[in-house]
Amino acid sequence: MRRMVELGGVSRASFYRSDEEEGSRRMDRDLDLRDAIQRIAVKWPSYGRPRITAELKRQGWKVGPNRVRRIMREDNLLCVRKRKFVVTTDSRHGLKVYPNLAREMELSGINQLWVADITYIRLETEFVYLAVVIDAFSRRVIGWALERTLEDELTLGALRMALSKRAIQPDLVHHSDRGSQYASTDYTDLLKEHGITISMSRKRKSVG
Repeated sequence: MRRMVELGGVSRASFYRSDEEEGSRRMDRDLDLRDAIQRIAVKWPSYGRPRITAELKRQGWKVGPNRVRRIMREDNLLCVRKRKFVVTTDSRHGLKVYPNLAREMELSGINQLWVADITYIRLETEFVYLAVVIDAFSRRVIGWALERTLEDELTLGALRMALSKRAIQPDLVHHSDRGSQYASTDYTDLLKEHGITISMSRKRKSVG
């Protein structure tokens, strides 16, 4: 490297500064791609590397499977376990889904309708996932959990916090999308254990 610097007629400090700047630009490019991957992973948690790569290409990204695999591994997206298909339905993941009851409800107080959702937070060098449970009447967050992966423990942690903070009333409805975390047996069994009625929104539309 020393000989290359001498032949190129540049100082070693300039060489290393240029190398650092190039690394920073490469990281910025990866962050934009990571952002796109995170959006797909949150919308379709059951998607693996091939389907995420295909979705990226549909969105106009010129990216190969190896780069997608590397980013998914770095962001802990490859460790989301595959779930057994227990019931064949019209959802993407194959788990049992429930009708949308929330759209017909007229709320008059708290603890009548809880709404659950997942989002991701883009940090400087990584992404983390936030699951929340919100009381639809008061619009207060009553449960939340923060994790580095989309494992079931993310949504279960938020639900457990909500259950510990609020007294369960008869006819309480829990509403979510049809994502595999909310349709999982562990999650729906916990709701049923507390006598909570399950409601899910319609099938999501494609990204982009």
